[in-house]
Amino acid sequence: MATTGSTALTGAEALALRMSSLRLRPHPTAAPLTTVAEVVEWFGAMQAQDMASGMWSLGVRLPGSTHADVHAALERRQALRTWPMRGTIHLVPSRDARWMLELTGVRALAGAARRREFLGLSEADADRAADVLGELLAGGGRLTRTECVAALTEAGIDGAGQRAYHLLWYAAQRGVTCIAPNVGTEQTFALLDEWAPGQHQPDRDEALATLALRYFRSHGPTTRQDFAGWTGLTATDAKRAIAAAGDALATVRVDGVEAVLPTPLLDAPRTAVDDVLTLPGFDEYLLGYKDRTLMLDPEHKQAIIPGGNGVFQSTVVVGGRVVGTWKRSLARTRVTMAVQPLVDLAPARREQVDQALTRYADFLALPPRVTWP
Repeated sequence: MATTGSTALTGAEALALRMSSLRLRPHPTAAPLTTVAEVVEWFGAMQAQDMASGMWSLGVRLPGSTHADVHAALERRQALRTWPMRGTIHLVPSRDARWMLELTGVRALAGAARRREFLGLSEADADRAADVLGELLAGGGRLTRTECVAALTEAGIDGAGQRAYHLLWYAAQRGVTCIAPNVGTEQTFALLDEWAPGQHQPDRDEALATLALRYFRSHGPTTRQDFAGWTGLTATDAKRAIAAAGDALATVRVDGVEAVLPTPLLDAPRTAVDDVLTLPGFDEYLLGYKDRTLMLDPEHKQAIIPGGNGVFQSTVVVGGRVVGTWKRSLARTRVTMAVQPLVDLAPARREQVDQALTRYADFLALPPRVTWP
């Protein structure tokens, strides 16, 4: 990795570069992203445990796209959902799912025994469930979550309560299945090797380097600790990954703290951020970092993650900083979006927020209604 200890950035300069890395404003050194496949590959993985949030995370980065466009791209297998790291569902490039599961998902598997014990399941139960699903889906099969659970029950495997989630997770974590696009509002499952054949299989150092490069180009400048937290890698492997990326990454100091970024960003203009965005709750904008102080005032944390329960509210972002939350309410004929500001917003800013929410309504192909307190 290139070391450039003399390069110092202010927090504001780092935030401006970070918003470009997140593809939430024009990027100074990379071409625009025009497809779902390009967006997901840029990030390497995008938080997507909540499907509605995951769809808008793609839509907000593909101006002019609609929900139907994104869904069609996922049906064309431009990306898929699985549990590649931290036991959480992400969108990943289809051909990279297996090596990501093997590199970062293995730690979640190693910690699953205690969860199974709590649920009253054995490892043999989990392995048998994966085998049942593998046989059932072979030959291009695709089943909803409900159908998968019914099949497990028919095979004599108790899927009551949280057992079903664990068994479906385990089958995907082992690389047997993956999550295919929803049918209506329900998840569907398919065999990974049939849904996304031709899996790429890099060696360990190439995989680590790829993960580091994709993370820092889509989130940087940020710290090695943020990278380790995002991937679930050990501190040793996080260091090894950054080193394996070589001169593609460089170090700088942000308000005195060492950070990593893609080398081309060293000479990029650091234009002040003034964009107004309405982002989904589970977006890489916040979920991609352990330290969120550049984007989020600590006094607003409770409003974004009420009760600290891991459920993130959708955010109103001005100049790269969270200034409010919003909630959607879907009806057949329109989408209502209720804004809750966290700071005073001038009328002109409120109008920009309204416009940003209108873009979300356009994404859903529904007329908008925006409410303020």
